[in-house]
Parts: sequence; structure tokens; C-alpha cells
Amino acid sequence: MSAIRIAAAALALTAVLAGCGDKVDGNAQPVGSGGGDGSINTDFDKLLRECDVVAVDKIGEIVGNARMVQTSFSGAVCMWDIEDAPGGAAMATLNWYEMGTLNNEKTTNDKLGYLTGDITVQGRRALQVRRPGDNDSCGVTAPAADVGVIGWWINYRPGSAHPDPCAGAQKLVELTLDLAR
Repeated sequence: MSAIRIAAAALALTAVLAGCGDKVDGNAQPVGSGGGDGSINTDFDKLLRECDVVAVDKIGEIVGNARMVQTSFSGAVCMWDIEDAPGGAAMATLNWYEMGTLNNEKTTNDKLGYLTGDITVQGRRALQVRRPGDNDSCGVTAPAADVGVIGWWINYRPGSAHPDPCAGAQKLVELTLDLAR
């Protein structure tokens, strides 16, 4: 019985090693040298284009007719500092999670202790999110036009007089969905 197991193991090992022993003719070539026009964009200038989905002046308008809006961070999320928002400085934040779902966002918000409610944005279910006791900020998350989820947050200076941050976040989501189609 053990001779059969040894023979089977040897046969399996031979099959694996034979598959690894293939030789490919030719010489290794640097990236970009194999066909097409040979050009590859190594400037990475198309990364983070989602940060441009809503124009800076439109973000300022929605936050409260602000004109001093500057990008402060581009990465996993996009952030803008708004110096002249009603009541003082504010911040707008965009996230776009290609593999995200509303259910996952709801679960995460619940774990964080945020208050999450269902709303409708352009005829689709979306989430409105607030931190408990915080009337100065709000987020809205909706399914992206193709895959994943998008969300906008608006944060005004605590205790300041300002427009409804949820209405602004929802408007930014609506604009993002319009532009993403």
C-alpha cells in the first residue's frame, strides 16, 4: 500500500515539475517596447481624476457661496478647505469606493455610532449620515453610477451659523452622479 502512495506522489511531483520547466524563447524587453505606439504614460497624471468630478467653484457655491476653496488632500479621499464658508472655515470631503456597498457603509456607520438614515437621491436609495450631537456636519453616500459607492461630507465650524450640511452633501452627490453618467 505504501509503494502505491510513493508512486502516486512521485508521479504528481513529476507532473508539477514538468509544468514548471517550460522555456520561453526570446529576450526580456523593457516595458513599452512591445507593440502599439510604444508610449506608456509614466507621469501618472490621470490618477485621482475623481477629485475633479465637481468643479471647485461649484463646491464653494454649494457650501455657501464660498470663493476661497482649495484642495487640501488627494488620496483615498479628496478634501477641500473652504476658508470663507458661512460661519468661518469649513471642509468638504469626497470618497469613492469602487468595491463599496451601501450595506457595508451602513454597517461601518453603525459600528462608529453614527446616525444613518435612508434617503433618496436621483430615485435611488442613499444614506444620510450624522455624528451624534453634531449639527455642523453631515455626509451622504449613494451607489455610484457604475460600481461602488460615492459619498460627500460637509463639515462646518462647530457652533457656527451655516446652511444645512446634509442638503449640501446631497447636492454634491447629485452632481457627482450626473457627471459620472
